[in-house]
Amino acid sequence: MNRDRQKKPEWLKLKLSTGEHFAATRQLLSGLRLNTVCRSAMCPNLQECWSKGTATFMLLGSVCTRTCRFCAVDKTVLPAPPDPGEPEKIALAVKNMNLNHVVLTSVNRDDLADGGSGHWVSAIRSIRAENPEVSIECLIPDFDGITENADRVMREVPEVLNHNIETVPSLYGTIRPQADYRKSLELLERANNIFGLSTKSGMMVGMGETFDQVFASLADLASFGCNMVTIGQYLQPTASHLPVNRYVTPEEFAEYKRMAESLGFRHVQSGPFVRSSYHAAAFVASTPVRLSSKKSEELHNNT
Repeated sequence: MNRDRQKKPEWLKLKLSTGEHFAATRQLLSGLRLNTVCRSAMCPNLQECWSKGTATFMLLGSVCTRTCRFCAVDKTVLPAPPDPGEPEKIALAVKNMNLNHVVLTSVNRDDLADGGSGHWVSAIRSIRAENPEVSIECLIPDFDGITENADRVMREVPEVLNHNIETVPSLYGTIRPQADYRKSLELLERANNIFGLSTKSGMMVGMGETFDQVFASLADLASFGCNMVTIGQYLQPTASHLPVNRYVTPEEFAEYKRMAESLGFRHVQSGPFVRSSYHAAAFVASTPVRLSSKKSEELHNNT
């Protein structure tokens, strides 16, 4: 039986409404032909975020080379070459939307020699050239475990370096077959210890993990230097995706938040509709001041 077809609890029923910025945000993104994770991943917060004039930009197209069973991003066709004009179009969108904080993410591009990291760098630099005061959060893929490619993005010194572990290690084989739990932890550790970046990760629950396994993964993140964490309910995007194992109660989400804070995370978002970039600007308030340009140059020269 597909458990996600059961009646959803009251706390998972959204009242959809559009604010004054929704149509303008949709028109701008469509006009520039930009991809957002909001739409591609069927985020339940799309209405809220677009109505507030915010969005999470997705680099490198809308087709992923991974086959994760929880994700709605397209995997059925071959990805197109990166659009060389995309970085400048995103920079223009950030300016027109008058954003103070921007979240970038991307599909996995294991077909590219650099995993798309050079395109990431172009996007970050374009945004800063056009919007020098904006803060940037980079929700990066694992770049197939190739340190050089991840380092290329980290040297740009984003205000937040985000990389999701997504779930507990025992579920990786069925949910994230092309990912490696340990390598994801090591990526976050390197961002924190080598580059001095504020680090963030996220998990979804309700996929078959136990309460103790969630606590163990939170402890792993803390021990590898992760500073911030998001925890949200997994929702099955289509009938062909992984079914929901259970709906986690708001009380349990509150307990996860208490556990994370007890482990030393300086900012925690935990709730049914929480996603990696949900209320992302609030996380920036808890991060240290951006590294100086001199420090950034040192990172480029010494790593």
